[in-house]
Amino acid sequence: MSETIHIYHTNDLHSHFAHWPRIQSFLTERRRWHEEAGDICLVLDIGDHVDRSHPFTEGTAGKGNVQLLNEAGYDAVTIGNNEGITLSKAELDELYVQADFSVVVANLVNLDGRQPEWASPSQIIETTDGTKIGLIAATAEFTPFYRRLGWEVTSGREAIKREAAKMRHSVDFLICMSHLGIREDELLAAECPELDIILGAHTHHLFHQGKEIDGTLLGAAGKFGYYIGHIEIDIASRKMTAEVVETDQLPEADEGFNEHLVGVGKQQMAETVFFNEHHLKAEWFKPSTMAELFGDALVSFASADCGFFNAGIFMEDMPRGEMTRYDFHRMLPHPINPCVIDLSGAELKEIYLQSLNEDWPQLELKGMGFRGAVFGRMIHNGLAMHDHQLLVGGQLAEPDRVYRLATLDLFTFGYFFPALKRAPKSYFMPEFLRDVFSDYFRMKTVK
Repeated sequence: MSETIHIYHTNDLHSHFAHWPRIQSFLTERRRWHEEAGDICLVLDIGDHVDRSHPFTEGTAGKGNVQLLNEAGYDAVTIGNNEGITLSKAELDELYVQADFSVVVANLVNLDGRQPEWASPSQIIETTDGTKIGLIAATAEFTPFYRRLGWEVTSGREAIKREAAKMRHSVDFLICMSHLGIREDELLAAECPELDIILGAHTHHLFHQGKEIDGTLLGAAGKFGYYIGHIEIDIASRKMTAEVVETDQLPEADEGFNEHLVGVGKQQMAETVFFNEHHLKAEWFKPSTMAELFGDALVSFASADCGFFNAGIFMEDMPRGEMTRYDFHRMLPHPINPCVIDLSGAELKEIYLQSLNEDWPQLELKGMGFRGAVFGRMIHNGLAMHDHQLLVGGQLAEPDRVYRLATLDLFTFGYFFPALKRAPKSYFMPEFLRDVFSDYFRMKTVK
């Protein structure tokens, strides 16, 4: 009898756990079906299962996500940028200690070139009938962030091609788990004929029935657990078909699960940071005391001359009373790092003028680490304009002098300020904005 292999894959869950009970129930049931029929079932995750914007993930440093993957019976995963660069090096080294599955990633090594103990560049799975399935994986190349944390990330596409050349003659099917994005996957399909299947992620793309390029089948399951990907392989004919299953259409299962996990995270982050004596309101479209204090904290933390950020980062008011780690997480849930950028006075003036864009406050910003609703007003700290002249710290800016601007890493990606993508900069890692703000209050009580 011909052997049939079923591959189920998820990607970019980003700790959206509302659908997780349905996903786990579906995967458990399907595995039982296939194994009873004598078929092979593999369950894979293609990265960004972890997202520290969720209290459960933050409170457990991602280990809670690993436990959920264990319980759902995953066979192998790769890492996304959220596992790779939102955790400290020590946290990532500890993340998969209790994992019951393999971690595959070919383009991440320690600074000395050694493979991390918790991962391998490839894996071969052999079925009971002797069919060998090769797994290769790579993650997106956020090079300066990885290096700052103590990792070296290399070209994902080249790493995949290297491993594929090594493995092709040792396996019957070769599967790539790619957290590189749709464009890189399409290039891989064209450049790496050794691959039979590419399971994609990172750009949150969705292929309802797969996509074929030069004989390679591409599968992708969107984001946030809205879909589960399924690929069926008939070994004898080498026929491959792809589909996705919409989780909203699956039977309900423990609809209070997400709230339970939020409660677990709240307990994990119950540590009191300080007692707040005055209610501070989160204002998205006008200046506020809270924004002023955050600006002071950011500039002080970065030892900068000035700073700016968007007021949309504040998701909650700061109430009067005890403020815990959980409260700061609710207020600033974004996995965004502070950074400092070196700019001449002339460059800083140009950036300041760009920041006054009247279209930005109402912009519904998605991605780049931002987990809020709208961009909000741009808040300036130590920066002002008087008679068409830029003032830094109350003094006229000198055009040729280099100033240190403290801001958010999302402004260095080029979308809002193309010049900041090229400017000299330093990222502070693994600190997030909530760490900067909470540490500021550990030392200072609001009067």
